[in-house]
Amino acid sequence: MSLFTMNIIVWLLATMILYNGFPIIGVNTNVSTRPEVVNIGAIFSFQSVIGKAAKVAIEAAVEDVNSNPDILQGTKLNIQMKDTKYSGFLGIVEALLFMERDTAAIIGPQSSVTAHVISHIVNVLRVPLLSFSSTDPTLSPIQFPFFIRTSQNDLYQMAAIAEIIHHYEWREAIAIYADDDHGRNGIAALGDKLAERRCRISYKAALSPDPTRDEITDILVRVALRESRILIIHVPGSWGLTVFSVAQYLGMLGTGYVWIATNWLSTILETNSPLSQDTMDDIQGVITLRMYTPDSEQKKRFVSRWSNLTRENPVGMNTYSLYAYDTVWLLAHAINEFLNQGGNISFFNHSRSTELHGGNLHLDALGVFQGGHLLLDNILKTNMKGVTGDVRFTSDRNLIHPAYEIINVIGTGHRSIGYWSNHSGLSTVPPETLWEKPPNHSSSSLKLHGVVWPGQMTDKPRGWVFPNSGRYLTIGVPHRVSYREFVSVRGPDAITGYCIDVFTAAVNLLPYAVPYKLVPFGDGHINPSGTELVRMITAGEFDAAIGDIAIITNRTKMADFTQPYIESGLVVVAPVRRKDSNALSFLRPFTRRMWAVTAIFFLVVGTVVWLLEHRMNDDFRGPPRKQVVTILWFSFSTWFFSHRENTVSALGRIILIIWLFVVLIINSSYTASLTSILTVQQLVSPIKGIETLVSSNDPIGYQHGSFARNYLIDELKIDPSRLVPFNSPEECAKALKDGPHKGGVAAMVDDRAYIELFLSTRCEFSIVGQEFTKNGWGFAFPRDSPLAVDMSTALLKLSENGDLQRIHDKWLLRRACSFQGAKMDVDRLQLKSFWGLYVMCGVACLIALSIYFFKIVRKFYRQYSEELEFSGQSSQSTRIQTFLSFVDEKEEEYKSRSKRRQMEKASNRTDDGSICSPHSISNKRDLSSNSEFASNKSLGTSEV
Repeated sequence: MSLFTMNIIVWLLATMILYNGFPIIGVNTNVSTRPEVVNIGAIFSFQSVIGKAAKVAIEAAVEDVNSNPDILQGTKLNIQMKDTKYSGFLGIVEALLFMERDTAAIIGPQSSVTAHVISHIVNVLRVPLLSFSSTDPTLSPIQFPFFIRTSQNDLYQMAAIAEIIHHYEWREAIAIYADDDHGRNGIAALGDKLAERRCRISYKAALSPDPTRDEITDILVRVALRESRILIIHVPGSWGLTVFSVAQYLGMLGTGYVWIATNWLSTILETNSPLSQDTMDDIQGVITLRMYTPDSEQKKRFVSRWSNLTRENPVGMNTYSLYAYDTVWLLAHAINEFLNQGGNISFFNHSRSTELHGGNLHLDALGVFQGGHLLLDNILKTNMKGVTGDVRFTSDRNLIHPAYEIINVIGTGHRSIGYWSNHSGLSTVPPETLWEKPPNHSSSSLKLHGVVWPGQMTDKPRGWVFPNSGRYLTIGVPHRVSYREFVSVRGPDAITGYCIDVFTAAVNLLPYAVPYKLVPFGDGHINPSGTELVRMITAGEFDAAIGDIAIITNRTKMADFTQPYIESGLVVVAPVRRKDSNALSFLRPFTRRMWAVTAIFFLVVGTVVWLLEHRMNDDFRGPPRKQVVTILWFSFSTWFFSHRENTVSALGRIILIIWLFVVLIINSSYTASLTSILTVQQLVSPIKGIETLVSSNDPIGYQHGSFARNYLIDELKIDPSRLVPFNSPEECAKALKDGPHKGGVAAMVDDRAYIELFLSTRCEFSIVGQEFTKNGWGFAFPRDSPLAVDMSTALLKLSENGDLQRIHDKWLLRRACSFQGAKMDVDRLQLKSFWGLYVMCGVACLIALSIYFFKIVRKFYRQYSEELEFSGQSSQSTRIQTFLSFVDEKEEEYKSRSKRRQMEKASNRTDDGSICSPHSISNKRDLSSNSEFASNKSLGTSEV
C-alpha cells in the first residue's frame, strides 16, 4: 500500500474521532484494580529476517513473565501476534483491530514506514506503541508521544558510519537506499553526520521500496560511473542481498571499492547463518554494523535457551530478538507499576460513536485508553537489567549507551574489527569498559583493527576514481598577456609554460590516469584575475584551475589549493642609482643613534673605571683638570686598545675586560661594514620599502589582474586613485623611468616571481625593502577534492627528486644583471643589533659600582661614625663633606690612619684591662696639648 493511501486512512480516522472532542462515556464496566489479564498486541512480518527471530523471543518473554508471580503479581499478559506479511496496509488494519479488543499496548510494527502511520492512530487512542525494529530517526517523541523505540536509533548508526568514513580520511560517499521513509530519513541523518566532519554524500541512488533486478542494475551502473568508491547501502534485508549479487555481476566488488552496509546485513548473517557460498562470495570485504549488547549472565542464559526455543523451526538469534525479548519485560514492569498506582485498564468511546456505527470497519468500536498517559510515563521511567544490558531511556526517549559493533565479512564468516559508541567514538575495546571513563574522541584513541577490503586487499582503498564516463576534467588556465614564461596560450591545444610543465609532471606521478583538458580563461588582451578564475570553480565552469595563482585568504575560502610549488610574495621595485663615496663615508656604518649610544658608553665606562681606581691608582689621581683628561683619554683610547693607564682593582679589571670585549665586537662590525661600503658598488633609492609608499602620496604601479591591488587597498589603506595598472613589463619600465613627476609611478608592487624576471634585464631597477607578504602559487581544486591531496603529494615528490628545480631553470633562469657586485645600499648597523652587549656592560658597571660604594660606606662608618657623634658634628652637610673627603682620600692614607688608631686604642687600655672612652681619650689629647703648650711657653720665657 502506498504512503499516500495510508495517509488518507489516517486523515479519515482523525476526522471521525477528533470531531467535537472527547466526552467520556463509560462503556467497559470491568474497572478492577488488578485485572486477571492484560491484552497486548504485536504486529510484524513473521517470515521476515527480523520477524522470524522476534516471534520466538516475544513468545519466550511472555511465557517467562507469566510464569514469574513477582512481576505482575497474578495478572497475566495475553499477547496476540498478527502477521503483516510485509504489507503496511495489513499492519494498519491489524492495529485498528487491536483497538477494538481493549489492547493496553502494541509491540511493533516492524517497518518504520508503517510506524509513521500507526503512530498517528495511537496518539489519538492513547495506546503506547513499542517498536523494537522501527529505527527511523524522524519518529520523534514530539510528533509521536505514544511511540517508544525500544532499540537503537538509526541516528547513532549513521553517526558511526560517518565516524568510519572520517577515520579513513575519505571525503565523499554514495548512498544506496530504499526510497521510503526509513531509507530517506536514515540517509538524511547520514548526510548531517558527514557534514559535521566536512564529508558529504556525493550521490544518492534511490531504489523503489520493492525493486526488480533490472532496476537495481540500472542504479548500480549509474553508481559505477561516479567518482566516489565509498558505497553506503541502507536497504531492507528482504532484497538487500540482491544488490550485492548485481554488484558482483557488474564487477563492483573488486579492488578499490568500499561497501558499508547498515545493520540489516549483520541481521541476515546472524539469522540465516550459514549462508550459501555464492552469497558469501558476493559480500566479501563488506563492512556492516551490528547493535552492540554487552555480555551478561542474563544474555548467556537466554542464548543457551535459544536452541531449545527454535528446535522445531531453526532460526538464528539476532540483536533484534534480544530487543524484542526486553520489550516484553519492559512493558510488564511498566504495567505492574501502572496497576500498583491504581491505574485501570479501561476505555471510552467517542461521543459521536453512533454516527460511526454501521459498515464493515466498525470504527465505532474503537476505544480510547483511559490510562494511556499513566502507562506511558511508567514505560519511560522503567529502569531494569535486560538481556541487552541496562534498559533505561534518556530525556529524548532513546536508550542509554548506544553502541555498535563493526564487522568485516571474510571467507565463510565474519570478524569484529572494533566498536563505536557515542561516548568515546571508535575503539577496539568493548564500549562498557569506556563508559566509566571520561569521553575521549582524540584522533589517537580512534582506531580499528585491520580490514580485508573487497578484492582481498588489506591496504586502505583510495576511495575514489575518475569517473569512467568519457568526460574530461575541464581545467582553467589564465590567458596571460605578460610574463608568458609562466603560462603561454598560443592556441586551444598549444598551452605551454612553467606552470603547465609543473602540472604535467605532477599528474604523471599520480598512480592513476587523469583525463583533462586545458581551457584558456581571459580575452588575451588583459591579464585575467586569478580570483575570478578560482571563482569559476565554485560556479561549476571549471573542475580545477592551474597557472600563476597565488594562494591568498579569500581564494582559499572558495577552493582547496595544493602544496605551493613556488614561493612568492609582494615586493616593491623602484629605480636605483649608484652611490659614490664621499668625505664622510666613514660615518655610514653606524646610525646616528648607534654613534650616540656608543659615545655615551665610552664616557660611562671611563667614569666607572676612574671611580673604581681613584683611591688606589696614582694614574687616576691628580688635579681635577688632569682627572677629566684622564677619563676622556682612557675612554676613547680603548677603541684602539692603546690605553696607557693600568688598572689595579679587581672590579676595575673586570669592567675593563667586559668593555674591551664589547669594543672588539663593535670595532670588527664597523670595519666589515666600512669595507663593504668602500669596496662594493652601492645602489640607492629614495624609496626604502612599502612603508615609504604608504606614507607618501606618489602613484604606485601594479600588474593588471594581480591581487596586489586589493591588498594595497584593503590591508594598507592606500587610496585607489594612486594605483596604476600595467599590462606589460615594458609599460612598467617606462613608468618607473618617468617617475611620479613626469606621469609615471614612484614604484611597482608585484609578486617576487614576476619581479625576478623583470629585473633580469633591467639593471636600473631593484627590489627595495623587505618582502611584505608571504605566499606561494598552487593549483586550485573544488572544496574537499581528493585530487588536491594527491597532487600535493606529487608536487612534494617533484621537489625531492629535483625535477621542480629543473623545470624552474628551463623557464625562469635568466642571465644576471650587468651590474656585477652591485647591490642596494647596505643596511647601516643599528643599535638593535648590539643592545645585548650594551646591556651586559651596563649591568656589570652597576654591579661593580654597587659593590664599590658598599665597601666605601662601610669603611667610612667604621672610622668616622664615633668621632662625628662625640664631636657634635653630626649634621647632614658635615657628614656629606666628610664622606666626599674620605672618598677622595688615597687608600694608603686610610690604611695608615687606621693602623695609628689601633695603636692608640691599645695604649689607652687601663691596668685592669678596661678601655677608656673616646671622650676621655679626647680629654687626654687636650690635656697633653695644654701641657705641651705650657712647657713650650715656659721654655720660651726662660730662653728670653
